[in-house]
Amino acid sequence: MAQEKTEEFEKAQGVEKPGKNKAMEAGQYFDFFEHEAGMFNTVGPKAREIIEQDCKITSACTARPYPLVVDSAKGSVIRDIDGREYIDLVAGIAVMNAGYSNPEVKAAISAQLEKMTHCGYGDFFAEPPVKLAKKLSELSGYSKVFYCNSGTEAVEAAIKLAFWKTKRQGLISFYNSFHGRTLGSLSLTCSKARQKEHFPALRTAHSHYAYCYRCPFKLEYPSCGIECAKELENLIFRRELSPMDTAAVFVEPVQGEGGYIVPPPEFHREVRQICTDNDVLLVADEVQAGCFRTGPFLAMENFEVRAEISCFAKALGGGLPLGAMLADREIMDWPQGVHSNTFGGNLLASAASLASLEFLEKENIEDRVKELGSQMKQRLGELQENFPCIGDVRGLGLMVGVEIVKPDKSIDPIRRDRILREAFKEGILLLPCGDSVIRFSPPLVITDEELDSGLEKFQKALKKAGI
Repeated sequence: MAQEKTEEFEKAQGVEKPGKNKAMEAGQYFDFFEHEAGMFNTVGPKAREIIEQDCKITSACTARPYPLVVDSAKGSVIRDIDGREYIDLVAGIAVMNAGYSNPEVKAAISAQLEKMTHCGYGDFFAEPPVKLAKKLSELSGYSKVFYCNSGTEAVEAAIKLAFWKTKRQGLISFYNSFHGRTLGSLSLTCSKARQKEHFPALRTAHSHYAYCYRCPFKLEYPSCGIECAKELENLIFRRELSPMDTAAVFVEPVQGEGGYIVPPPEFHREVRQICTDNDVLLVADEVQAGCFRTGPFLAMENFEVRAEISCFAKALGGGLPLGAMLADREIMDWPQGVHSNTFGGNLLASAASLASLEFLEKENIEDRVKELGSQMKQRLGELQENFPCIGDVRGLGLMVGVEIVKPDKSIDPIRRDRILREAFKEGILLLPCGDSVIRFSPPLVITDEELDSGLEKFQKALKKAGI
């Protein structure tokens, strides 16, 4: 019976098992946390009460790896509803780059709140979205901005713009990619089959990303010649989707949900050249990797590549919902009424975003992110020497992944999830990604002391997980 519960919980976290794919009922989360994982001993009575209520009334389609009930936060530390503190090493899924309760962001929100919260920016004009657009143009070099509310909406807008501009209706993205869950972006997503089951799709071909640790071609970098990128011309364009029918190639600078996969520099350069040679637009999904997460504002800058269109969300809003699609004037020249929305460029989020970006600029955050990211990878690399379950440590800036493996180097999602739960008990917040990866994406303002403490707690979690 206990094994059945464990399997059900693993499936809810995205661990696929052949022939089985049943959703976990919300009440089973409560049962698992209480009896199987022994995790309710680490949270208080208020948390248990709220989790029980949540399991009864909210949809069970989301996945919660441990019983955290948040109440307040400051900087890089979250306090739960019973008063226990956690070092947040995932920044609310790479959202809180400027830190929780940032005074400058709070002041900007409060000032705008005194004026008004909503103006219907798709129909009227207002100053905060314009000031933000100027800042985005300054940081990115793009001359045009379209606002929306989330990452998947930004990707949907990019799909529509690519269709409109090229008059073509085919798309290309990559295996392990994640671009969102609405139907257009879901067509691009190729992370887990469960996410796509029973849903219709746009015409999309998928190619191999540069996952060097598990090269699908069984080749070694750099002698491989970046065969994964060349597959676009050698296979996709020849056998599956002609460039004459292809509007755009969508790619993540660093694959996020797919496993924090960092490609070699030549990969994006090769994809860029193939798009140029075949008159196909290149769209960069910067939703998780952008906004200084990897160092520069545009993660693609790490590879010296520029896309025609870039998509942003997550950290862009400074903690409030905000998405944006950026392009140059000659690309984003569609006429009035082709695309719009009600809340895009909303006033509070625009104010929060501008304050957050200006704060990060003032803090010279690009250099700080590179420095901390180097420290983090070094420390995790040292742990790799003592814990054979760590198969790979990779990342750019403060976007670092640790791949957990079995002795034969195959994926080990069960052990990965056990480590995550032990980390929670130690007082740090981490999340899974990919088939067997633990992601580290802390607030960019995390202190040296907090990072050191978090990594020490991670080491304790590895030991307690029985590794």
